[in-house]
Amino acid sequence: MKTVRICFLWHMHQPYYTDPVAGSASLPWVRLHATKAYFDMAWLAERFPTVRVTFNLTPSLLIQLKELASGSVQDLFLEHTKRPAAGLTPAERAFLLRHFFAANWSTMVRPYPRYHELLVKRGADVNGEDLERLARLFTTQEFLDLQIWHNLAWFGYGMVARYPRLKALRVKDRGFTEEEKREVLALQHQAITEIIPCYRRLAEAGQIELTTSPFYHPILPLLIDTDIARRPRPETPLPQRLQAPADAEAQIQKAVALHTELFGTPPLGLWPSEGSVCPEMVPILRRAGFRWMATDEDVLAHSLNGWHREAALYQPYAVGIPGDRLAVFFRDRKISDAVGFVYSKNTAEAAIEDFVRRIHGIAHQAPGDHLLIPIILDGENPWEHYHDGGEQFLSGLYGRIAEGSTRWSDGVQVIADTISHALDNVPPAATLEHLHSGSWINADFKIWLGHPEDNRAWDLLRETRARLVEVTGSLPSDQTRGAWEELYAAEGSDWWWWFGDDFETDYREEFDRLFRVHLRNVFTRAGLPAPEFLNEPLVRVREPDLARKPIGLLLPTIDGLVTDFFEWRGAGTINPAPPLGAMWKAHPLLTYIGFGFSLDALFLRLDPDEEMLAGQTNMEVELHLETAEAAHKLVFSLSGPEPSAFRLYSASPGQIFSETNRYHTICRRKVIELAAPFKDLHLQAGQEFKLSVVVTQNGLEVERYPRHHPVTLTVPDTDFEARLWKV
Repeated sequence: MKTVRICFLWHMHQPYYTDPVAGSASLPWVRLHATKAYFDMAWLAERFPTVRVTFNLTPSLLIQLKELASGSVQDLFLEHTKRPAAGLTPAERAFLLRHFFAANWSTMVRPYPRYHELLVKRGADVNGEDLERLARLFTTQEFLDLQIWHNLAWFGYGMVARYPRLKALRVKDRGFTEEEKREVLALQHQAITEIIPCYRRLAEAGQIELTTSPFYHPILPLLIDTDIARRPRPETPLPQRLQAPADAEAQIQKAVALHTELFGTPPLGLWPSEGSVCPEMVPILRRAGFRWMATDEDVLAHSLNGWHREAALYQPYAVGIPGDRLAVFFRDRKISDAVGFVYSKNTAEAAIEDFVRRIHGIAHQAPGDHLLIPIILDGENPWEHYHDGGEQFLSGLYGRIAEGSTRWSDGVQVIADTISHALDNVPPAATLEHLHSGSWINADFKIWLGHPEDNRAWDLLRETRARLVEVTGSLPSDQTRGAWEELYAAEGSDWWWWFGDDFETDYREEFDRLFRVHLRNVFTRAGLPAPEFLNEPLVRVREPDLARKPIGLLLPTIDGLVTDFFEWRGAGTINPAPPLGAMWKAHPLLTYIGFGFSLDALFLRLDPDEEMLAGQTNMEVELHLETAEAAHKLVFSLSGPEPSAFRLYSASPGQIFSETNRYHTICRRKVIELAAPFKDLHLQAGQEFKLSVVVTQNGLEVERYPRHHPVTLTVPDTDFEARLWKV
């Protein structure tokens, strides 16, 4: 019988938000995630004792959980929650309005009537608003309800199941009291205190494996030598060269020490920060006692001389010198990304069936009798996008695995295993002569080095470190330890995640400030004046431009070619690769999305990324058009033969879509172009409609553009261009 071992690794991490000099933290994410994913994932694992999984708990997260549990550190958001609502100052009220809706609005605000009501009253976009003036429109009771909902909405299914009082408060919905606020915060603290003991208990029982990452989550290859960034991307602009292998070793040794202190045994496995690896890491990890590390399948593809995915991926490899090898696992990106980005958009049943279908396909396509399928992803952020925090999907999936092989595939035994236990049963049969230097994102280091903001940050780190090295010998030991600790914190990858143009968050400036705070603290701890340049922000403020509306009428030739420069000039566009915040997924399937209209028809142009689509099957594009009276979608194939037609489906509000027509005004050659008459869409001049583009695979939504909200458009009339010209 063929054995398939599914090796889940749930990575849980937060950067070090604490300013040890000030004794406080500026951001609340450790505390809020504690009541949701950190608690939920352990709570759920306890209910499926035969499902063995691996959790990677980063040291920077663990020490903040300890700080919060002991009460030695409070974050700024908690301090604002504790303030009696009746005594809030105008500035504190403005703070609540700006920050206390920081959650996924679809799954964590809209489901709760009072919380959503307060958001609607505040408005979706308050950038540029006078928040102190706006706050005068809110009552004391509304601010008290907001303080509670900001915390109550973050409790996950595990805490709600254990403490029915939380459900009762959600049902109450509004009119909360200060005593009820104290109840919520007490339960929040209870969750925080239980997390580390719970994971230790599960590990000691053998149900889960606990692994670690470098202490403050630095990109080890770049810390060893920033010039390594040019191995995968020779054209990368470099900062002044930093070579700090001693810091890399310290980050590893410190991680092992903390893990051993908290969980009783040293870790056997390492998820390198952002899956970043290079050959120079291997001896460092072996000296620290690690048996294995993991990274992304794209790193394996670049490490092998010839890439045959199914034949190569589902096994561990050995790296290093003979007699002192390290095992390496490579994550299945497709399944990992499906859990992280796709399944939340679909029903739990459909997601589980798709997961099973993928495992079934691997079992029958990959050679060998013992397969390991590493499914490695963020263990906290994805669940905010599931309507129930992922409970139905995860419990259903774990239950399916716990049932054994009977419902998977004939002749195949499917089990969920920890990575170290899987390694005991399936040791590496192949050795990598070359380990590619890269991360789990595009198998390179572009996210963290190359942009002017990134490189300036590396220069500041290098200059600060050089000064610390100069004075270390003359400092008392306690000052030395404190200064180096701050430098290690500044080496964390999370600050660089938000530098440059790759990602966007409302808190970019705060991450920039925290990075520079840790560098300033190096000087403070060492008793030296901090340089003035550490007071200068690195990031520039910018707004993401996700969609632009048409500025002229179009009349393109539907031939699948961009006939000339002017054919699509004036079209509206949707950015197919918007900033994705704290999580990252592979490149989008489309490189350009253009849309526009004549007086009679709607036009769409899509530029597929043929490399990303290679080998994909059962993919379709759905162009969604909605009005108050009806919804339509134009559907055509994105994979397989060139589409000869697209289908029009229509539905009244609340009804099921039915096919109403087919059109041949579509062509795919270099690009995809189509035209649909407004009259068949029942759209008239001056009528408002909403447009979005959805990509599905096997009936599951895999991408949506724009990601959060459709583009709102108006059917043009004869004065359309004249009005724009006047503007």
